[in-house]
Amino acid sequence: MAFTPVRLGKTALPQDKLSADRKDCKRFGPCGVGHAALYLNSYFLDCRYYIALQDVRRVFKRVAMSKGGFTGSGLFGSIPYLVVEYGDGTEKQCTFKREEDVDGFLDYLSSLCPHIPTHSVQAEQRLAQKAQEEAHRYLEQLSPDAQAAQERLEKARAFLAGYPVLTDRLSAAAKAKRVNERTNPSHKWVALAIVLGGLIAAVYGIIAWRRHEDFGIYFTLLGLAVVFLFSGTQVIPTMKNNKKAVTAAWENAQSALANVLPESFPLPARYAHPVVLDRMIRVLREGRARNEAEALDVVKADLKALNADVQVTQEEYDEVVVIKPMFLLSDYQ
Repeated sequence: MAFTPVRLGKTALPQDKLSADRKDCKRFGPCGVGHAALYLNSYFLDCRYYIALQDVRRVFKRVAMSKGGFTGSGLFGSIPYLVVEYGDGTEKQCTFKREEDVDGFLDYLSSLCPHIPTHSVQAEQRLAQKAQEEAHRYLEQLSPDAQAAQERLEKARAFLAGYPVLTDRLSAAAKAKRVNERTNPSHKWVALAIVLGGLIAAVYGIIAWRRHEDFGIYFTLLGLAVVFLFSGTQVIPTMKNNKKAVTAAWENAQSALANVLPESFPLPARYAHPVVLDRMIRVLREGRARNEAEALDVVKADLKALNADVQVTQEEYDEVVVIKPMFLLSDYQ
């Protein structure tokens, strides 16, 4: 290891075990999941800290979102965090650039350690309340047509479950294209200029620090902080983050799914995501539609109704942020 992770929590792992576990851990963004510990980032370094799994009480996602997230003219400006609760309830919060990395971390941890809760206490309470509310909304018995439609959608949902990489890729590509389209071009170059300024400040600070000038360390820290902050905004133009690249990624993601979907699949490739099917199934169970086409129309109407003035739960947000960019890009067609 280039450095030894700093322990958080009471349990210290032997050096040889720690080295092997960190080397073999599964990485998600700046953090990792090992068989003996979780590895968490600091402000500048990936996997800087570790918490032994026996000290972990709870791990969950926290999202800060801009007001324009659900509007037709805004963009999904969210900052995802991974929160690890350990010991006596102490929390360690880690900033991620990509929300899908947080989701991947939690999914993998759930499969490895199913006894560790992956929702906050408040989220668990909301989920229980939501389940009760949904049970009251669902019809006790569906019509034959609606029942048959639900069964077909459930089969389609099971089919898509076999292609998580393709469906995640579709969602990520849609979100990236949406952000690129709704970002003012001048903002991209301003962000790039700020990052370059941060790099210059960091380099100058390092040179000044080597000359034993006291203020050098402040320039270095400030410059690195600026670079880190703006590099995570996903608006800086790069080889992969430009109009041509994100358009190609979106088209390729649709083509990849279209190549595996059966002809009878109830959704076009651009909407082929498990969350869309889940929402369609709920619409049928609530009696708001009689078949797949009507259920999809209701889902579209629900998504259109979400705007900056609508408050939603974290669970609703988690669904909407995954699928709404697909519908916005296709103008709900």
